[in-house]
Amino acid sequence: MRRTVLFTAVVILGSVAVTGCENSQKTAKVIPIAVKKYAQATTLEGVVSNDSGVVKEGKVEVSDENGRIITGVTVENGHYSVEIPAGTVLPILLTFSPASGGEKLVTAVIHDTITKYEINPLTTAIAKSAKAMGGYTHANMTRAAADTVSTPDANKTTGGWKGDPTTQYGGWH
Repeated sequence: MRRTVLFTAVVILGSVAVTGCENSQKTAKVIPIAVKKYAQATTLEGVVSNDSGVVKEGKVEVSDENGRIITGVTVENGHYSVEIPAGTVLPILLTFSPASGGEKLVTAVIHDTITKYEINPLTTAIAKSAKAMGGYTHANMTRAAADTVSTPDANKTTGGWKGDPTTQYGGWH
């Protein structure tokens, strides 16, 4: 009888301790993330290409993360230039649809100070990978780029990438 009481007491105390641990894990602090947006109207421009080279015709649509179209522009000789309205919240997606149909290409825009973005199969793979990691954040985009492209270790830093930031996520040289 004494062993049964002792065993029951140990089980109850163990349950309380485990329950206490679980409750403390549920009270994690939420860290607010600063919302980035364009303070003024900004023109984004770049080149659209696929595995065969520059894509001559199509359309680039700008949308938010939820797919809501913000604006669009026709691609001329592989180049696009589109004005993003002031107050547009980042991230946004630049999605290219070829005139002849076929695979859509995308790039994610997360920085309000960069205005040149390539749109190609590599930027598409990086954007898809970052989305799968939890969203279009700087950390996810950098990790997705590192996992997607073959870059010599000499070109990597703990803070991100060395090189020309105007060819973000898919345009490193």
